[in-house]
Amino acid sequence: MGYQQVFLSLGSNLGDRLALLADAVGRLGRHLRQLRVSSVYETAPLYNTAQPRFLNIVVAGATRLSPRELLAAAQAIERALGRDRAASGPKGPRPIDIDLLLYGDRLVREPDLSIPHPGMRERRFVLEPLLELEPRLRDPASGLPLAEALAGLPGQGVDRVGPWDYTRSEPEHGRGHPRRKAEL
Repeated sequence: MGYQQVFLSLGSNLGDRLALLADAVGRLGRHLRQLRVSSVYETAPLYNTAQPRFLNIVVAGATRLSPRELLAAAQAIERALGRDRAASGPKGPRPIDIDLLLYGDRLVREPDLSIPHPGMRERRFVLEPLLELEPRLRDPASGLPLAEALAGLPGQGVDRVGPWDYTRSEPEHGRGHPRRKAEL
């Protein structure tokens, strides 16, 4: 199988949110080529509102992994960074959350994997950074521009914090990191 363009959404609302996102990006970089990272967005929790605010980004890259293999890699990264799905519940606070948004133009509907991500079109914290990376993206399921979905959404407490400042240089621990650490 050749390389497929993929987009993943990352969020964190526990611990050192920016450091956790940077760690996850570095680990994803082992599975993705031509890695690009959106700006950082700070967002209010959307479903379970009794929890801390999130930092969110979207990562784009090319992979040879299958959708199932990429999902397994993302879930392994979540576990390595302290995510316990049983303890936090599906919408509870978490140190890291990684969702597979798009995998080329492929449509996948399996019990534990849906592509495009089923909540993508209703989440400003996903669409803003996604469209920052690829403004002309279309929903592979409907063919509609995702910019139209974004235009129809309320603010949802999503604020752009600033550019990612991601660098591919390798610090001692072997992972990518932001050049400067903003107070967030």
